[in-house]
Amino acid sequence: MQSLPDGWKQASLIDIADYLNGLAMQKYRPSANEIGIPVLKIKELRQGCCDDNSEFCSPSIKSDYIIHDGDVIFSWSGSLLVDFWCGGICGLNQHLFKVSSSNYDKWFYYAWTKHHLDRFIAVAADKATTMGHIKRDELAKAEVLIPNETDYNRIGALLQPIYDLIISNRIENKKLAETRDSLLPKLMSGEIDMSEVDYE
Repeated sequence: MQSLPDGWKQASLIDIADYLNGLAMQKYRPSANEIGIPVLKIKELRQGCCDDNSEFCSPSIKSDYIIHDGDVIFSWSGSLLVDFWCGGICGLNQHLFKVSSSNYDKWFYYAWTKHHLDRFIAVAADKATTMGHIKRDELAKAEVLIPNETDYNRIGALLQPIYDLIISNRIENKKLAETRDSLLPKLMSGEIDMSEVDYE
């Protein structure tokens, strides 16, 4: 094995982040007096948003399982992918991990999880089932290098602003799409009159 730079150390994915598996949301439907929140499943993660076909769950599930914009989500079954969720508040379904850490920054655990994704996809494809998936012991085998503090801060100063920009742009795009979708029918029906608008 090659020697590590001074002050760097070897670890694994489960040493740097918590991988929280979602709930079987069919057991947590909204009660009669609750306004449900959408359920984040693999389909929603792939399309980047919830839609009219998304299921709903109770908003009173444990707060750990409520997903917010910017959370890192790792689909470990079926379609393996890792991404920043920017589709609003929702409940985390099973077959998805919420990735978080109390010790390391988002850029670090996102980048390392993403780094191992191709290998995870290959491992899942080798399984003799239609639904390839990743078990937790694969996370423990996934090697991570933890830089010394100076290098960690230097790398973070480069990566964190990029990831922050991706997240803020996606949230802004979602808001713009919602504005378009609410204005367009009003324009088409004549409810909003554009004839008096001065374009100069």
